[in-house]
Amino acid sequence: MSTLMSSPASVSSARRSGVRRPLAAAVWLACALSLPPLAQAREGVEVGKTSTFARFVPAADVEQAAAQQFVQLATEARQQNALLPDNHPQVQRLRAIARRIIPFSLEWNKRAKDWQWQVILLNSKELNAFCMPGGKIAFYTGILEQLKMTDDEVAMVMGHEVAHALREHARERMGKTYATKMGAGLVSSLFGLGNTGDALLNMGGQLLTLKFSREDESEADLVGMELAARAGYDPRAGISLWQKMSAAAKGAPPQWLSTHPASSTRIQDIEASLPKVMPLYERAPKPGQRWDAPSRSGAAGTDPLQLAFWGKGVVRLGLPD
Repeated sequence: MSTLMSSPASVSSARRSGVRRPLAAAVWLACALSLPPLAQAREGVEVGKTSTFARFVPAADVEQAAAQQFVQLATEARQQNALLPDNHPQVQRLRAIARRIIPFSLEWNKRAKDWQWQVILLNSKELNAFCMPGGKIAFYTGILEQLKMTDDEVAMVMGHEVAHALREHARERMGKTYATKMGAGLVSSLFGLGNTGDALLNMGGQLLTLKFSREDESEADLVGMELAARAGYDPRAGISLWQKMSAAAKGAPPQWLSTHPASSTRIQDIEASLPKVMPLYERAPKPGQRWDAPSRSGAAGTDPLQLAFWGKGVVRLGLPD
């Protein structure tokens, strides 16, 4: 026969248990609040860490050498009337696209906030473009005109080249070269003592002729896709871009393709990475002006663009007078 009455011992036990539950909850809450927040998975592409070889060469020295080489290149082009002026529609187009991409570079390289970004356009039939360390971007008219590139395709090329600078591939290649020739210990000692004069003389000449590895090129493809997508440019343009580049090669790849020829494999890699960057593109604000569509007024791109600023680094984009 059951009873509704409880014994004194069971009542006492219940009371103690009732006291423990709020106390245990309070302790659990305090512990939970003291724990670091769980790291959220990064949205976008995934790449490895910067190579150890890059540490053998000071970043500031590489950027200084690049700046000197860039000025020399622009000066020679200006003397040959091959440097297009600031008010040229294609120059304005490149700088407008760069201004949208540059803000998203900071996540990939903290030094980018202090870079003096510059963009120039050289009148040449070469299918070429590059971004030197420190944010020195150059395009050749050949790649824009011969491929009849859309803004999305330009953004893919620019994102790719900017990615090389952000991931410090040139610095890595230099460090690897010196380490191979001189031994890692000697290189580290040389740069650690600040005796970089002779080495920097060689650096300047290398920056325009460096050949990146296939791994570097693949990494630049991925990071470049993400930069373009976050800037509001369709990353699917990478497929049409490489189809155009492959057709232009005709058995002899142009300079921009010398270390990473277009192929079905490359296009497949881009397609495989699209699910990671398409959500970024779909949410991103889109450009208010495009240069790959006829303007209703016919006057698009005739006014010089205003200089833009980002963080401590000046997004100057042009060259000094």
